[in-house]
Order: sequence, then C-alpha cells, then structure tokens
Amino acid sequence: MGRTSDAREKIITAAQSLIELRGYSALGVAEICKSAGVPKGSFYYFFESKEALALTVLDEHWADERRDWSRILDSDAEPLQRLRQLFEENEAAQRDGQKTCGTISGCLFGNLTLELSNQTESIRRRLQEIFDAQVGMVEAVVAEALRRGEVDVADPREAAQGIVAQLEGQVLFAKLYNSLSPLGALWANCLALLRVRAPQEAAVGA
Repeated sequence: MGRTSDAREKIITAAQSLIELRGYSALGVAEICKSAGVPKGSFYYFFESKEALALTVLDEHWADERRDWSRILDSDAEPLQRLRQLFEENEAAQRDGQKTCGTISGCLFGNLTLELSNQTESIRRRLQEIFDAQVGMVEAVVAEALRRGEVDVADPREAAQGIVAQLEGQVLFAKLYNSLSPLGALWANCLALLRVRAPQEAAVGA
C-alpha cells in the first residue's frame, strides 16, 4: 500500500514540475512516468488520462496555496498589512524558484489559463473556480478595510478582481523577463487601485 501511495505522489510531483518548466501540451505520459520513476501502468492505475492528472495537479497545488492565502488573509493583522504580506510572500516564492532552477516559473494557474483555457473545458472550469476563490478571499479583506474607512472603492468584489489580476499580470511579466523587478510595483499599484486614504497609506508605507 505504501508503494501505491508513493507512486501516485511521484507522478503528481513530476507532472507539476514538468508543467511549470515546459507547459502541459508538450508533455506525454511516458515522459511524466520517466521523470517520476514509475512504470506507465502505474499512471493509468491512478489517472484515466493526462487531463485527469492535470486536474489533480491543480487541486493539490491550490490546496497548498489556499492554506498559505488563508494563513495570511485570515490573520489578525490590519487588512492592508495582510494584502501587502500576500504580495511579499508571492515575490519570495518566485525568488526561491529562480534560485532553484535559474528561471522564474510564474504561476501554475496563470500559465495553464494562457495555454489551455480555450482548449480544455474541464481545466478551464477548474481554473475559473480557483480564481473565483482567490478573488473571494481578497474581497473579504477589501470589504473589511472599506468598513474601517481605510480604502475608498465602490465595489469590493471588483477591487479584489483587480488585485488578483494585477498579481497574475506582474508575475507573468516577471516570468517573461526572468526578473523580479515587475513585482516591485505591486504594492504601490494596489494602494492606488484601492484609493487608500492618506493616514493609512502613510502608516502602511512606514
């Protein structure tokens, strides 16, 4: 039983690494199995197709990432401090990845959205659900900041969508240029998008 569980996790880990490095479409089952060090029969024991594996990779990656987002966004810190920490930890993760493999891999969800959202309906739906969940988590923080009079936005949901879109877009540029520089503008842009009121802006920027 131990070997069975280990084989599944090896396949998922190998698939995620290969998708981040090369994308989804160019990968074959044989290559994934070779990288995982498992026989091809093991793949089809756990996954009926490469698409099914991709959905599992998305689910497991989001489960890990959601724990991080919850730790940050559900903490007792001030709302704006939580948003800033979210940006800082995303930048740190991209920095660690660059140190490990020499390139910035970007966001798995963003990468697959660009590659597959108009090709594979099941993956498009799953990505949509993940981004909706991210927006919802950010929305709760923006709404709290609005109640406290710290920001001036008409619609917390739209503001949250803008924040998530900005994060994804700057990570995309970081990947394109293999540079962390684009991520440096995230916080200033977020303050402008939220129309942060001057006293709080000064306090957060201190």
